[in-house]
Amino acid sequence: MLVLGLMSGTSADGVDAVLAEFSGNPSKPNWKIINLLSIPYPKYLQEQVIEIEQGKAIKNNEILDLNESITEIQAKAAKACDPNHIAEIVGCHGQTIFHKPPQGQIRGGSLQILQGPLLAQLLMRPVIFDFRAKDLALGGNGAPLVPLADAALIKKSYGWQALVNLGGIANLTFIPPVSGPNQSSSVLGWDCGPANSLLDLAMQKISQGRFLFDQDGNTASKGSVNEEAINLWLQEPFFQKTPPKSTGRELFGSSDLYHRLKHLKSIAGHIQSPEIMATLTAFSAAVIGQDIDNLYARESIRPIVLYIAGGGAKNPFLVSEIKRRCRGIRVTTINKLGIPCQAREPLAIALLAWWHSQNHYNKTSSITGARRSGVLGVMAKPS
Repeated sequence: MLVLGLMSGTSADGVDAVLAEFSGNPSKPNWKIINLLSIPYPKYLQEQVIEIEQGKAIKNNEILDLNESITEIQAKAAKACDPNHIAEIVGCHGQTIFHKPPQGQIRGGSLQILQGPLLAQLLMRPVIFDFRAKDLALGGNGAPLVPLADAALIKKSYGWQALVNLGGIANLTFIPPVSGPNQSSSVLGWDCGPANSLLDLAMQKISQGRFLFDQDGNTASKGSVNEEAINLWLQEPFFQKTPPKSTGRELFGSSDLYHRLKHLKSIAGHIQSPEIMATLTAFSAAVIGQDIDNLYARESIRPIVLYIAGGGAKNPFLVSEIKRRCRGIRVTTINKLGIPCQAREPLAIALLAWWHSQNHYNKTSSITGARRSGVLGVMAKPS
């Protein structure tokens, strides 16, 4: 089946689209990427989404207008990626503007901006969306869901393999080996903290809006890392929490950046822009390294390789810091597996949509903490 996958992540920088083909066993499908492209959000729209993600109040008519704008951009990306309209179904994640993980007996919730029925009408094809809701209803975190796709799309190796997506938030996947005592283990995955969310906000603040992100890590590479600050930050409750866990800009947004910059100033005095960017970038790498170390301490699991995906894979300074803090693990990009860095998440959404069409139950307990398996997503059909 030909499926179109659409993904817009926490960075809110645009829509990644993948046209893919799936066939065979849903648990280990045959797959092929046919086309891939990205369409950026207009600057005003990106700014509006990020402000809402961080709690800015918005009027009812404004949320409706935003909903329609996001849907139209998704449709634009879909038509550009699949100009011949050969996809049979479309999977669309929508744009997350709020995410609340469950707390004890209190249910979690997650809100993705998208008008599914409108998108189906614009494309004249069935659209599967709202993938997180069923998992949340079953007691899970609703995120991350990409580890499910990783386990299905990537061949097992002789050792544990890990993947990290460096979007606004960093999330990890661990795939068990093909043989040995861990071969029947479940795939693992969770959100481990900020990847680009704080970096982008800091760069925008430092440059007074002239730069949206630290291109190639150029500013960070000119500074020195304040390890004292990082070591203190790593002791915060979220980073000490045992998975399952998920997060977003609600926790790692402008307010969080303000407190980290204030803390840096209190321990280092006057601090220059390169030192700020170097420390924040190294912090993003450190949360990944600490989570990998903690997994080994808990379960004696340590991957032999870490594949990097997402926009952060283009930041040499961030990648070098990950390598430094994950010694003994081979670190490379997911391109080595035949999946372009920008394709991993929209490809996962395409697979989730195909699974929905196949009535395939997703076992997410080891990732999100859901009590039982379920078919994820809701389908909207054109009239």
